[in-house]
Amino acid sequence: MIVKPLSHFTGIDILTSEQFWGLLKLARQLKDEWTQCGGNRPVLAGKSLAMLFEKPSLRTRVSFEMGMRHLGGYAFYLSPAEIGLGTRESPADVIRVLSGYVDGVMARVFDHRSIEEMVEWGSVPVINGLSDFSHPCQALTDVFTIWEQLGTLEDRTLVYVGDGANNVATSLLMAAGKVGLNVRIVAPRGYIPSAEVLTAAEVEVEITDDLNGVRGADVLYTDVWVSMGDEDEREERMEDLPPYQVNTELVQRSENEEVLVMHCLPAHRGEEITDAVADGSSSRLFPQAHNRLHAQKAVLAHLLGGVELPS
Repeated sequence: MIVKPLSHFTGIDILTSEQFWGLLKLARQLKDEWTQCGGNRPVLAGKSLAMLFEKPSLRTRVSFEMGMRHLGGYAFYLSPAEIGLGTRESPADVIRVLSGYVDGVMARVFDHRSIEEMVEWGSVPVINGLSDFSHPCQALTDVFTIWEQLGTLEDRTLVYVGDGANNVATSLLMAAGKVGLNVRIVAPRGYIPSAEVLTAAEVEVEITDDLNGVRGADVLYTDVWVSMGDEDEREERMEDLPPYQVNTELVQRSENEEVLVMHCLPAHRGEEITDAVADGSSSRLFPQAHNRLHAQKAVLAHLLGGVELPS
């Protein structure tokens, strides 16, 4: 069976299950090729990627830049000051200019509408490196990491603890529906996914504010309580979310000695996660971060290099 190719990678919700699995399998192939064969084939030779950043990021920038280099291509960084997306120049004008220069654009933006506008007006593949609505690159990496670590995804349970309404949680819910992963949200009232997100996720999601909801988890996942753009809510969030800290007691409450702990990073240690957990035996924070490289390679090889998605 031939998996239908993608035109863009803007959100997990636009993918079929076959396309999502295809990206996971391609990521595994490219990682094996890199680690076992001493390098990847230059499937992106002569290809270029423009990387637009409104928000800073260590993992997004380095994984895309090195992913392009490993595959024989070239990537370059465009800072907020250089572009002024939406202020100095509209997303529509930016993408129409870049479409005449490069083979693809990765954008890390505040407003998801900027991604949608670039898809509408551009003529090259657009990759969502993060928006206020979703973080598909992170979710692809996370599911790849869980698959790699546990061997299977079906009937495994991921419990997301903390702010279950943010962009990372949204993309994880969308991804879970593609692979048969069970998801539970353990969060205070006011920090749960919207009805629209739950409907789009195509997976039955358990939601509770009871910390005992972590029992039976195969994966405990958390993220910062105050994301970029939420700074004006910091005081309220710091009152509501401390009981949902991922600490040693909460890990033990899962009643699973082999439970994995994940975090998309950067972590605010001492807030949503403790040092003891982040650096402990359950932690998969850094294998997860390293897998951003291989997940990004899959997206790049497919969109810019025309590499087929495995069935």
